[in-house]
Amino acid sequence: MRRSTLSIMCLVAILCLGLVAALAMAQGNATVSFGQWQTGPPELNRFPDLSPRDRNNHQLIPNEVTIKAGWSVNFIIGGFHNPIVYDDETQPGDIKTEVGVNTANTRGPLPSPPVALIDDPTNRIYRGLDPSLQSLGLSGQFGQDRVEVVFFPKPGTYLVICGVRGHFVNDGMFGFVHVEE
Repeated sequence: MRRSTLSIMCLVAILCLGLVAALAMAQGNATVSFGQWQTGPPELNRFPDLSPRDRNNHQLIPNEVTIKAGWSVNFIIGGFHNPIVYDDETQPGDIKTEVGVNTANTRGPLPSPPVALIDDPTNRIYRGLDPSLQSLGLSGQFGQDRVEVVFFPKPGTYLVICGVRGHFVNDGMFGFVHVEE
């Protein structure tokens, strides 16, 4: 009887340790929604219009996350957005928004009207995929609705913006990743 009770207690302890370890590992990443598709009314039907721009929220939700150094942030991108991450202590007012790339300067069919993308390299540590790739017929590989996972190896407070100029300038589409020791 004692042996079976001891075995059951050991099994429960091992299961609890496994559950705690799994929960700790699951907390290794944060998730940020980078733009969100609206629902109705009226109904949002993205077939055949893959990107009805007037039906997308230009927000980062949540706009602040905290992770540990060596963890990642999963940016779930819904719509025509371009995630850009700037190094520790960069503030929204530091971004030069007049420095830009017009999607009209790229190859292939383009968004209409063309969209200005922010291209300020000062303190930039990550720039995501060009959202106009959707217009180039590459939606199966890249495109607008996607996930980009960004690794943060060192502590600091990192600025994350939407590189679509109008989203950042007009809609205030930015947030922060706080990385702790």
